[in-house]
Amino acid sequence: MNDTININLQIAGLNYNLTIAREEEELVRKAAKQVNLMLNTYQQHYEGLSLDKIFPLVAYQFAYDCLKEKKRNDTAPYVQQVNRLTDFLDDYLKEIGK
Repeated sequence: MNDTININLQIAGLNYNLTIAREEEELVRKAAKQVNLMLNTYQQHYEGLSLDKIFPLVAYQFAYDCLKEKKRNDTAPYVQQVNRLTDFLDDYLKEIGK
């Protein structure tokens, strides 16, 4: 069974017909809503600026937020510290086991 659905999204007054996985519908609709909210915010802040100039600002804001979130969720330093502590404990246990 094909578990996809066709939905219509309106972003910046334009309609987009998409085929998506059924379980992604809520997330897709929330994403479109976020884009529209951000567009409205930038339109209010930069009155008179055309949509073709506002869209890059919106894209930039989303990219910035995404990168900031990735950096916040970076676990590499913690993994490295756990590995160092594990090595230290292994060496210690080997030493006292002699």
